[in-house]
Amino acid sequence: MDMTTVGILYPGHFAEDDFPRMEILLDAVRLVVNRTDVDDDAYTIDALMRTGSPERLAAGVGELQRAGVECVVWASGGGSFLHGWEGAHEQTAALARAVGVSASSTSFGLAHAVRELGAGPVAVASTYSERVTGLFADFLHAAGIEVAGTRAASLGSAAEAAAWDLDRVKELAVAADRPEADVVLLPDTALHTAGHEADLEELLGKPVLTGNQVTVREGLRLAGRRSWSPRLGRLFAAREAPPAPVASWGQGRERAHSGRRDRTGR
Repeated sequence: MDMTTVGILYPGHFAEDDFPRMEILLDAVRLVVNRTDVDDDAYTIDALMRTGSPERLAAGVGELQRAGVECVVWASGGGSFLHGWEGAHEQTAALARAVGVSASSTSFGLAHAVRELGAGPVAVASTYSERVTGLFADFLHAAGIEVAGTRAASLGSAAEAAAWDLDRVKELAVAADRPEADVVLLPDTALHTAGHEADLEELLGKPVLTGNQVTVREGLRLAGRRSWSPRLGRLFAAREAPPAPVASWGQGRERAHSGRRDRTGR
């Protein structure tokens, strides 16, 4: 089987070690991680948005180009969804132009993963503040995804999130879950979750989507590649893709962006 090479742009030094763990768990997948500059890891809106500025993302693509990546995913939750639905599309389009291959982000990866699972309402387990969590819920609404409820841990920084152990992640996921939710989302890529998705799903009795997990899945989607590993949860449990649900989000916007689709993967 041919190797698929996915480029990951990751902000700073927090849970980037999740990606080599996932690479080990997946067959014939190479994940090339390039860390981008972060001047402030605070979970404020301004600091999070600065991490995803066009200049910072473009500065990180050289190593990925030299590695021959087939696509690139911007591995940030707050650094993507805080730009809003249209702004996040513009962000990935600019990244695609800079690197010369298809590009996407963790936030779009979450939306695509919810669709792939054919899920209805979702619950959000957020490390961010109530305000930032609400803006993520707005992003999901723009994608046509119903949010059954949110839980905000209101951490102060990515470093705090990266220091959490699995027990803390489980506590947040349980607190966020709702009976009516089909899926629980943990959008923060600073949380260490790689290889623990199946444990989280067993605890909750439903699929769990984490920031780093869906980042890799989004890269594989852009590359047109399937790979599976039961340890990475329901999203990676099937050798074949499940039937795609009828598209219900962003249809008008997708038409508006159809000229970019080859480059941005949307």
